[in-house]
Amino acid sequence: MAVDELDTRILRLLLEQPRTSVREYARVLGVARGTLQARLDRLERDGVITGTGPSLSAAALGHPVLAFVHIEVTQGHLDEVGDALAAVPEIIEAFSITGGGDLLTRVVARDNGHLEDVVQQLIQMPGVVRTRTEMALRERVPHRLLPLVESIGRAAAAPQQR
Repeated sequence: MAVDELDTRILRLLLEQPRTSVREYARVLGVARGTLQARLDRLERDGVITGTGPSLSAAALGHPVLAFVHIEVTQGHLDEVGDALAAVPEIIEAFSITGGGDLLTRVVARDNGHLEDVVQQLIQMPGVVRTRTEMALRERVPHRLLPLVESIGRAAAAPQQR
């Protein structure tokens, strides 16, 4: 899907000022409200904008421990284990991966003991062969998309400037 310079300006505003109204976005961007709404609808339909809810802090919710748990799965049981992971509330993300293991999960916990309990729960799932846990010490680069959006915007604007 092609994202042009206006789309990237819209996405930048959404990331920087998520609680602003569509009317205000249109004013800031200097476009008609209908134009902006049509762009937003297209970006949602095309899967560029995937949600509009608030970002929550697991640490502020009492789960300051963050770990990445690699899970090796018995061949042919990837879907079963993936479905079972969805039932564990402390797993906030899970991905099928290449390399060492079959699944990579992002797990939050109240403390190290709680993390151990979650890992033990994972080990006991049918189809799980072994796990390997890596604890995060400090977040160095928080989840972000703005630098990517800006890069795409520069690339979209470059052909027009030639």
